Amino acid sequence: MVRVRFAPSPTGHLHIGGARTALFNWLFARHNKGVFILRIEDTDRSRSTEEYIDSIMEGMKWLKLDWDEGPFRQTDRFEIYRKYAEKLVSEGKAYYCYCSPEELEDRRKKAISEGKSPKYDRRCLGLNKPISDKKPAIRFKMPQEGTIVVKDMVKGEVSFENSQLDDLIIMRSDGTPTYNFTVVVDDVDMGITHVIRGDDHLNNTPKQIHIYDALGYKTPVFAHLPMILGSDKTRLSKRHGATSVIAYRDMGYLPEALSNYLVRLGWSYGDQEIFSREELIEYFSFEHVGKASAVFNPEKLLWLNSQYIMKTSPDTLVELVIPFLLKKEIIKKEEDIDKKWLSKAVVTLQERVKTLDELAESLNFYITEKVEYNPKAKSKFLKPENLKFLEDTKETLENTEDFSIQVLENIFKSISEKYNVKLGSIAQPVRVALTGKSESPGIFEVINILGKEKTIKRIEDAIKEIG
Repeated sequence: MVRVRFAPSPTGHLHIGGARTALFNWLFARHNKGVFILRIEDTDRSRSTEEYIDSIMEGMKWLKLDWDEGPFRQTDRFEIYRKYAEKLVSEGKAYYCYCSPEELEDRRKKAISEGKSPKYDRRCLGLNKPISDKKPAIRFKMPQEGTIVVKDMVKGEVSFENSQLDDLIIMRSDGTPTYNFTVVVDDVDMGITHVIRGDDHLNNTPKQIHIYDALGYKTPVFAHLPMILGSDKTRLSKRHGATSVIAYRDMGYLPEALSNYLVRLGWSYGDQEIFSREELIEYFSFEHVGKASAVFNPEKLLWLNSQYIMKTSPDTLVELVIPFLLKKEIIKKEEDIDKKWLSKAVVTLQERVKTLDELAESLNFYITEKVEYNPKAKSKFLKPENLKFLEDTKETLENTEDFSIQVLENIFKSISEKYNVKLGSIAQPVRVALTGKSESPGIFEVINILGKEKTIKRIEDAIKEIG
């Protein structure tokens, strides 16, 4: 059975790159009816926080990347790492090192100044007796002859000279394990069959393969994903815009849109751009993952999000937009809004907006008690010569009970014919009176949704404003 894991370090929020790695692992597991494991690599105690752990899991839940096992935390597994390290020492595959960080740094600088490799010189390898006043670290005895080949599902075969590999520390003198060791032990313990991660880990892979071999375990299959780059072809960072999943959620992106966009950063299936979750699971394979780095395009993501908003049912959008209406204080409480009525308003806007935040802002004119006029729209359309159009519209609507689209259209046509002007000459002053803007959904739809009382009140306010 396929068993994969996503293993973030909780030193920050769930990053776009990390989310794509999690997504590829999740899709590979679901495609192969395997197991997806969440592991928290929190051994960096100075930078790992509970807040970031919660944020990472919150981001994954929002993206609907459900895990089958975990979350496992490395800080709960120190005893396991210690036993594996001592096993390697007892078998002569690792050794105690008493060199202090200061001594190591001095030797490193000296080697560089002499044009030599700054590798550890193995001076502690042959020690027969412990040094009583020092706590030792444990170093892995790295093979120094020959070549190791990493067989990668994305990169193909990548070769490394063993002579370039250092005797890395696997347990520090304070008893804490190091990354390259914990990763192997965890993957062995958890039965991981495929390691799917960013290609910034590729240089660690030969070291880890040697540790697998020393422990006597089969090496998993590796897949190293190319990095995501910003528009300037440098590694994606905050200067390229929001980079955390939670930030995109808070800006009003849909999780389905972000997932769809992320999976297309490096993976393709013909010319298809938009995929359902079921299609992604069915089609996903590493045969379609590219070797080149993908460039993050915020405009493309925004477009994709607008497509998902258009395809989402109005009732669902109502539930999704309410938190944004609350945050902007457009409504005070969820109970303040008639969801069935709001759904009708959403229908008129969902093809005009790109995010939930924008949708909430656009819904404001429907909900507000008092319209705020755009200065340009006000000066252009709420002027004395249009007063007669507003007054005639108000009087006609006061005597109308049927506010259906067709009836409203007939009313506006009759008024425009009465004054021998184009329909827009009547509609635009009314539009500004009702919405405060010169652009909005169709004026008849707006009146139909606002209803008789709100419509007449707003036209009255505009008449007063002109006065």
